[in-house]
Amino acid sequence: MYTFSDLKNYLDTILVREKVPGFDCKVLHYGKEVFRYYAGYSDKENKTPMNGKEMFFLYSASKVITCAAALHAMEEGHFLLGHPVWWYLGEFANCKVRKKHADGTETLEPIKNHIKICDLFSMTAGLNYDNATPAMMELMAKNPKCPTRDMVRAIADRPLDFEAGTMWQYSLCHDVLAGVVEVATGERFADYVKRVIFDPLGMKDSYYHVTPEIEGRICAQYRFNHEKGIPERVEKTNGYIFGEEYDSGGAGVISTIDDYAKFASAMTNYGVGENGARILSKASVNLMRTNTLENPNALAEFRTWMNNAEYGYGYGVRTKIGVGRGGNLCSMGEFGWDGAAGFLASMDPEKGITILYAQHLLNPHHEVIHPKIKNFVNQIIE
Repeated sequence: MYTFSDLKNYLDTILVREKVPGFDCKVLHYGKEVFRYYAGYSDKENKTPMNGKEMFFLYSASKVITCAAALHAMEEGHFLLGHPVWWYLGEFANCKVRKKHADGTETLEPIKNHIKICDLFSMTAGLNYDNATPAMMELMAKNPKCPTRDMVRAIADRPLDFEAGTMWQYSLCHDVLAGVVEVATGERFADYVKRVIFDPLGMKDSYYHVTPEIEGRICAQYRFNHEKGIPERVEKTNGYIFGEEYDSGGAGVISTIDDYAKFASAMTNYGVGENGARILSKASVNLMRTNTLENPNALAEFRTWMNNAEYGYGYGVRTKIGVGRGGNLCSMGEFGWDGAAGFLASMDPEKGITILYAQHLLNPHHEVIHPKIKNFVNQIIE
């Protein structure tokens, strides 16, 4: 049996050192739980202890689910990765791109490269993360429910920051990808994900919108104030879920660590869940964790982000492609992503390791916490 005392001791320190109100951590090896530890408070003000049943806004950890669902749609023949996005979302047919000139001026010019579906997967479409453009704000005022398809039209209204395929930029790409899936399958995105991911894996605690039934289970949310050095309680809302009919591919999932573990473990096992359900082929899982950033400038831009020194970017995930650059002890090909409130999903098919960590602290220190957790686990399971 593995001994995780060092990891447990480290996790205890983050309650004080990193001032995380509470956390939940789970490690699986070939689908079997080998470590589980939660501590601190799900509601610090009311001193409600963590119990392992809490729900969390996953924020960008939702992207891994979105890309898996979209790859499932590709496997079903709904589209090809090289198809232009405008074939499905016509508003992207006449995009403009910002061009900066030597004299400091900027012009808008017709695009030369139409965005392909693979560009949405790999964050190379030229989109950005401005979620308050005039078109988006107008839609939110006009129809607060913000249907996914309508919001994607609003996203397309803003000019691209660069020609598709030439650079990497974190953006609303996966929100647009959800729109592609909706149109290509003829099914609301949240319903499609439920049918092809959640239901087959038995994920009964995963949702795209807060309902009265689950609101009380969602962990209290905090934001770390770096000037004061303390976490401050904030509203229990997710600002990337623009309305009750907007299924955010980039940040929309609400789940528990146990439920997300069913999905993450399946990805570690090349698409097959612990219950035997296959949600993706091995080929698609390997495609997801293949570095797509062949352009050195795009790879360099990605690596300016925290925790990415040894990594490339695949389809919605960082994927380990190098060693010895100050990263971690994970295997080559380990992949995963995290979320704005500190959620971590790490999947390592080579060693059969799945690591999940959850907290509800925005503006967190997960650039420190996550690599340390990975190192503790990987020195224990060799």
